[in-house]
Amino acid sequence: MSQSINTKIQIPVLEVRHLTPSGYVLRMKRGGLDFEAGQYIALGLPGKGEMREYSVYSGEHDDFLEVLIKEVDDGLVSRQLKNLDRSGVVEMDGPFGFFTLSRGDIESGKEHLFIASGTGIAPFHSYVKTYNELNYRILHGVRYGEEAYESSHYDKNRYILCTSRDDRGDFRGHVTEYLEKNPVGAETSCYLCGNSNMIHDVYDILTGSGVPAVNIHAEVYF
Repeated sequence: MSQSINTKIQIPVLEVRHLTPSGYVLRMKRGGLDFEAGQYIALGLPGKGEMREYSVYSGEHDDFLEVLIKEVDDGLVSRQLKNLDRSGVVEMDGPFGFFTLSRGDIESGKEHLFIASGTGIAPFHSYVKTYNELNYRILHGVRYGEEAYESSHYDKNRYILCTSRDDRGDFRGHVTEYLEKNPVGAETSCYLCGNSNMIHDVYDILTGSGVPAVNIHAEVYF
């Protein structure tokens, strides 16, 4: 596990990449940060005293650092970061967290199922960019098809988009409905990231279909 950086540092912004009216990727200089795919960092504007936690979106071997953010109506930091440009600077702390993959599971070819809602796909994007040999499937739940954040970055045969409010995905409905119709094998390593309601419901479905709790890992986003 990478050592956490306990002292806040300031790093320049390289780009804000807008994906939807509210969703965007913030790219920064890496600033010498050593992290493991699946960890998160805290970000905010220097001197403002407000920081929020975001999973790292970029891969371990990229020479830049990225996070995937959704601007929320009452979200002070998400609005501030969205309005940055190449002259901007952010304050960062981290990395933190243990939502990481087992190297042994990766090398053995064990199947991984990544289940995300919304921007909860961020750590899975980092996994896929970091581990070329990863045997994975992604189940991504969003409201509308436009929220399939950069889905072209994944093998199209390994990515399943579930849309609850339009027909632009691979499955019309929530990830819970997909899992009820498509049971998961008991030996699969399952990683859940997103809102707490989704995680609780998916956990019950997985354990109910025979997946042992030891094979289920979760990171609550909101």
